[in-house]
Parts: sequence; structure tokens; C-alpha cells
Amino acid sequence: MSTEMVPLALVIPASALLEHWQGHRRLTRRAIDTFSEDQLFSFSIGSMRPFGAMVMEMITMAEPMVRGIVTGEWKQSLTREARPKEEILRLWDQSTEKINTLWAQIPPDRFRQHMTAFGNTLGSSTTCCCTLSTMRSIIAARDMSTCERSASSRHPSTSGSNAARLGHYRKRQAITLSY
Repeated sequence: MSTEMVPLALVIPASALLEHWQGHRRLTRRAIDTFSEDQLFSFSIGSMRPFGAMVMEMITMAEPMVRGIVTGEWKQSLTREARPKEEILRLWDQSTEKINTLWAQIPPDRFRQHMTAFGNTLGSSTTCCCTLSTMRSIIAARDMSTCERSASSRHPSTSGSNAARLGHYRKRQAITLSY
């Protein structure tokens, strides 16, 4: 596993980050539940994949990602093939429980490391460079952008330093996904 330390201050407590993520997961679970069995893997809008295919991708990546952050072992044990809705909901709930259990095991210094997930390297055909510091940097960049706009309107002489910090945070947000 490749890691690199990133000198960033914590922007959001780990527990708040987990709660925010799990809030998105609760909403996604409700969306899964609203789909009829026959539409979950067949209905799509435009050229998008069916929602069921996207859900299976999330299931096969979420818990293994957190496990990889904790242990350094990046393994996916499920396939992304179509399944009955009840099985998907069961897998989703199991994944949520495992994420909650594993999250508590993440050492605080891991939140400052860049990790290349699932053995892929940047530039390969399937890349997922996933970091907790990246999640925090996205939040920080949003906040820095807000600070930059308000600081430059109040104190034009300070906008250059804020712009430099914003650029620094934006460089850290790169999550590369290429298929």
C-alpha cells in the first residue's frame, strides 16, 4: 500500500464525517427500497447505468474501502452482478454495520495519509485513489472558497493569500476514477 502524509488540520471530526456519510447512505437505502424489483436493474435515464448497478458498485466499495483504511488490505469479496432487491438491502445493512464497526478502528493519523486503494496506481485503467484527507479537503476547499469571496470583498489585499490556500486545497481534492 502506498501512503503519503498530508499536513492538514482536521476540518471535521471523524465522528461527524461518518455521520454525514451514513446520512447519505440512509437516503440511498430509502431510494433502493422505493424501486420495484423489476426496475432496479433495468430502468435507466439517458445513458446512465441502472440504479441497481450503481448500488452494487457502492456495496462492493464502501465497506472494503474502510477496511482497507484500517488494515491496509484492499480486497473486494463481492461481485457486482444483479441480485434481488431484498438481498441488496440485506447487503447494504450489513455493509453499514461493518462500516460503523471499522470506522472506530481508524487511527487518527490515517486521516492525514494518502492511500492508493485496491492496489491500483494513478494512471492505470481502473484507478481509485481514495483518502480521508481528500474528503476533508473537499469540505475545506468549499469553506476556503467562501472565505476567499468574503475576504476579498472586505480586504482586497488579502485575496491573494486566500487564493493560494484555495489552490493548495483544490490540488488535494483530486479523486481519480477512470474506467
